[in-house]
Amino acid sequence: MTVIAARRYRNGEVVGDVDIHCPRHDRLPAGEFVWIGLHEPDAEELAQVGTCFGLHPLAQEDARKGKQLPKLELYGDQLFLILRTAHLEGDLIGYGETSVFLGADFIVTVRHGSARAHSDLRARLESAPAALAHGPDYVLHAIMDFIVDGYFPVVDALEEQVLAMEAAAGEAFLDSDQIRQIFATRREIVRFQRILGVMSDVAGRMVNHVQPNIDENMLPYFRDVLDHVRRVEYRVAGLRDYLTSVAETSSLLEQRRQGDITRMLAAWAAILAVPTAIAGIYGMNFSNMPELQWRYGYFIVLGGIAIICALLYRRFRKLGWL
Repeated sequence: MTVIAARRYRNGEVVGDVDIHCPRHDRLPAGEFVWIGLHEPDAEELAQVGTCFGLHPLAQEDARKGKQLPKLELYGDQLFLILRTAHLEGDLIGYGETSVFLGADFIVTVRHGSARAHSDLRARLESAPAALAHGPDYVLHAIMDFIVDGYFPVVDALEEQVLAMEAAAGEAFLDSDQIRQIFATRREIVRFQRILGVMSDVAGRMVNHVQPNIDENMLPYFRDVLDHVRRVEYRVAGLRDYLTSVAETSSLLEQRRQGDITRMLAAWAAILAVPTAIAGIYGMNFSNMPELQWRYGYFIVLGGIAIICALLYRRFRKLGWL
């Protein structure tokens, strides 16, 4: 069984464990609720919990699939959410999924592929009974806040990668591996943006629309989660633009280098054209060439070639071509 914890709470205090094999979950008295935590359950295990708490079959199917975009659905008086977690796997972003079933007196969480367990979160909440006494909607807020807070280390690591790429682009021309890394990081950022956009919509619906089993007093808490999602979204959007500018800067530097090389080659070609042209003239082998009879003609021509080449070299150096 993949049940991490199944506990019953009364006024924020742990009363005891819950049997998830019950045929039906009886409505609890006011001030009491149940929190079930599952980790990658199979169909039979999830069906047992679904039977006990009356979870909708379609919601169970979505919770079992994994790898879906965040969403919020209503099934009668129950609220069903899919939230996406994010963590770093080397230079790539790994994603997990947490499905949440929220009823009037229960909350069921189903985790898939998440690198961060809810054990520490549960322990922290149980150490503050006054907060936990708000009910399962407070637990839902805590889970959403826990997941969104996990985005910030990912963004921090991405920022360090992008800054390192910018420094490398400014110091030297990027090689093929560095260029591939830039585009790979950009792809990761685009995927992350897609997740964040939908997560922002889910948090926005929690704040701007009346939802079952969500107390009005909890709206400021969910508004804080929405603010955190938007902050992450804003930073990631800036990273994407920044990474695009790094690629463009590298391209401009490469074009500048190619332009410098082209100008240098053109300058040397112009300088070498002078002796080539003069040597070509005197290499035509005509019989009647008056300069051939000069005693010092050879030295005069060489001197002329040297003077013209020196003047051209000085001119190109002044223009910055050499």
